[in-house]
Amino acid sequence: MSPQGRPSPATLASVAPVFTALGDETRLHLVSRLCHEGPLSITRLAEGTALTRQAVTKHLRVLGDAGLASSRRHGREQQWHIEARRLAEVRRLLAQVSAQWDDALGRLAAFVERDRR
Repeated sequence: MSPQGRPSPATLASVAPVFTALGDETRLHLVSRLCHEGPLSITRLAEGTALTRQAVTKHLRVLGDAGLASSRRHGREQQWHIEARRLAEVRRLLAQVSAQWDDALGRLAAFVERDRR
């Protein structure tokens, strides 16, 4: 965090892969399923979709590289789950950016109102 309350370049660089991963509709769908259904195997994630298990695996790897998901061995299968801590990190950053935009818009509105008088 910079002294002005803005995210540091290092912080922004660390969360960029998250936004890249979530920018894909398929990966966003996988995240949604994992959030709502809990840990799932690749086979379960592929069921009912046009995706192959190999395609699901590739998408999960991207989510894993971004820190959004990880797997644990459960018997013969890997169970994938969401990394809630990473999502919370990104949520805090978005709240901070949102607050900065609110402040900037407030200053703009005050400036426009002063100019009207």
